[in-house]
Amino acid sequence: MFMDEARFGRITDARKCWTPKPERPVALTTLSQENTYSYTAANVRNGQTVSLILPCLNSECMQKFVDELSSRYPKSRVIMVLDGATWHKPGKMLTLPHNIRLLVLPPKSPQLNPVENLWDELREKFFHNRVFNSFDGLEDNLVDALQYLSANKEIVKSITCWHWIAKVFPKLRQKRHFEDLQRKVAA
Repeated sequence: MFMDEARFGRITDARKCWTPKPERPVALTTLSQENTYSYTAANVRNGQTVSLILPCLNSECMQKFVDELSSRYPKSRVIMVLDGATWHKPGKMLTLPHNIRLLVLPPKSPQLNPVENLWDELREKFFHNRVFNSFDGLEDNLVDALQYLSANKEIVKSITCWHWIAKVFPKLRQKRHFEDLQRKVAA
């Protein structure tokens, strides 16, 4: 599974929109410092997603997320591919469940994580040119957006299952190949 976090806030994402001639488009905007974060992991093979909305980016919230992921896949070994954020590092603050292993992407390479593209999809369909009157309205909209992803597995697959990722799946079943892959990423 590939995993990433994204911030969603009450700052309006103004984008181009269509209106009939000769009307001019009007888009309301707002600027607020209220934010929430979506932690999402996507199984690129079948399009399943696991998401939590949490108040901040830290090891405590990451622990809640990996515990939830582990509870949803209790009999599976989950290899979670993610970036190298400080709250992703196992240690005192983050204890990995028995069935989850991390594979950290190289630094400064968000283009290697297909979940980054899911955020673009959500922002385009659920957040652009929208003003939320309250923080609860923002969170409700984010819940709707994440439920949309969860219900539309084919869309998630089409966005996240890149050709080079699909080629690796048969090989990942072999433990030795996974260990070689970890060494290459670490180097």
